[in-house]
Amino acid sequence: MASEPATCITIAKLRAAGLRPTRPRVGLGRLLFEGPPRHVSAEQLYQEARSRRLFVSLATVYNTLHQFVAAGLLRRVVVHTGQTFFDTKVDDHHHFYDERTGFVRDIDEREIAFARLPAPPPGYAITGVEVIVRVQEQAAVDGQRVEWPEPEPSALSPTGPS
Repeated sequence: MASEPATCITIAKLRAAGLRPTRPRVGLGRLLFEGPPRHVSAEQLYQEARSRRLFVSLATVYNTLHQFVAAGLLRRVVVHTGQTFFDTKVDDHHHFYDERTGFVRDIDEREIAFARLPAPPPGYAITGVEVIVRVQEQAAVDGQRVEWPEPEPSALSPTGPS
């Protein structure tokens, strides 16, 4: 059956992270970890789960997402509105955030460079840097909406766009 290998991969991923593979974790994990990297809110994942007939409560979705973050399987991305997205790509990287649509997209790491970081306060160490570039669609050109262009294939990471 086609779903068995994905289920086995998800179960192995959960166990490797020290999480017991419960039915909700496996079901939500399959939705998150099958396919290309992506950004999803708890509400989006809840709706996706329901549409795939995985009946879990919104509280279970939130709890599971936070457990996945604590286990290092997901990365939390908080945008200026306070809305939280969960990113399946957990390495250090930066994001564009469309303020109108709420769309989050990775920024190619080669597109951001820092000349200098500030010194942390005494007794602290910098553990990471995250940049969120907020964008808004410019006025329509010739009365038409401007679509967010897909990145050039050469600019994509080996795991594809997210």
